[in-house]
Amino acid sequence: MAVNLSAPTAAALHPVPGVRIGVTEAGIRKANRKDLTVFLLDEGASVGGVFTKNRFCAAPVQVCREHLAHGDIRAMLINTGNANAGTGEDGMVRARATCIALARHLNLAPEQVLPFSTGVIMEPLPADRIEAGLPAALADAQPGHWLRAAEGIMTTDTVAKAFSRQVTIGGVTVTVTGISKGAGMIRPNMATMLGFLATDARIDGSLLQELAFELAEGSFNRVTVDGDTSTNDSFIVVATNRAKHAPITAIDSPEGRVLKQAMLEVSRLLAHAIVRDGEGATKFITVRVEGGQTAAECRQVAYAIAHSPLVKTAFFASDPNLGRILAAVGYAGIADLDPAGIDLYLDDVHVAKGGGRNPAYREEDGQRVMKQSEITVRVALGRGTAADQVWTCDFSHEYVTINADYRS
Repeated sequence: MAVNLSAPTAAALHPVPGVRIGVTEAGIRKANRKDLTVFLLDEGASVGGVFTKNRFCAAPVQVCREHLAHGDIRAMLINTGNANAGTGEDGMVRARATCIALARHLNLAPEQVLPFSTGVIMEPLPADRIEAGLPAALADAQPGHWLRAAEGIMTTDTVAKAFSRQVTIGGVTVTVTGISKGAGMIRPNMATMLGFLATDARIDGSLLQELAFELAEGSFNRVTVDGDTSTNDSFIVVATNRAKHAPITAIDSPEGRVLKQAMLEVSRLLAHAIVRDGEGATKFITVRVEGGQTAAECRQVAYAIAHSPLVKTAFFASDPNLGRILAAVGYAGIADLDPAGIDLYLDDVHVAKGGGRNPAYREEDGQRVMKQSEITVRVALGRGTAADQVWTCDFSHEYVTINADYRS
């Protein structure tokens, strides 16, 4: 069950002018489930994207990169149930075939379509089922179908993930709405996740790629469930340019900062939702490392903690076996780290001081915090002023069960 995460409601998700979404059941892997989604973008939209750094990336990721370089994206096609990864040249052919099929329906060039797949790896993509399902998906296309889309891209997720915000720019109300999926095979660069974020703000198209990267760095690249980097990770940012305010020509302008903050808020909510719905997760954990020489080394330590199976299982058991956290700090790879400068906190409880057990620390205080569903681990390195944080979850018996039975 997801940790303090409720299913979204359609009423809470604002339509984005210039975006229509259609969803259908194409029987891609299982019958009677939403598994095929199309996003239709009005002419004039700008698109940027960030993708997995896994060298064994899926065919749709490769095609997306090619098509984004072409520009003028007008449609996106998403299937669940099959990742079209580990499928070689045949996978590329099938991914391109689905783009061609949707492009024909919309009188577009295939390069104007971005394909996305998620699901089981090393199985041929049933392109024929996708093509057969396109008419129904297109007939379903409506501006208000964000919740249907959030449901239609789920795999092992237990809760659909969708959030929406509105801000004022130049006296005009601007909308930001996004959806994501992901629950396992989650770590940065990015996660086994798909994320789609759209706004009607008017923004210089040359800024979208930079904006997508910065948003991913502040959200999806700060979460981890199990330390595995997926083959299919994709995060897409769309600006339809339909709002009536003056164009934003710089991200660091006053208007650009307002827009970026709203988009970052939605992106973080989506990223947090992935961790809260991590496979078998019972706890949502913030790992904050401060007092580093650089933000990069703070992240290095934070991920050592967040990726440790021993740390994660201790959190599941509510066992304050906190030497495991100090051990992870020690093996994070900072060669000149001085253990005598390290302090460790669980929420308000000061556990370790100067590299050793705090004399005032009591086991019952640590256990009290460990029993909570939301916990902050804070590590002070005592070697600088930099800080950074990541978000993770615990490891439970259910994580093993889900992944052992995933294909059956």
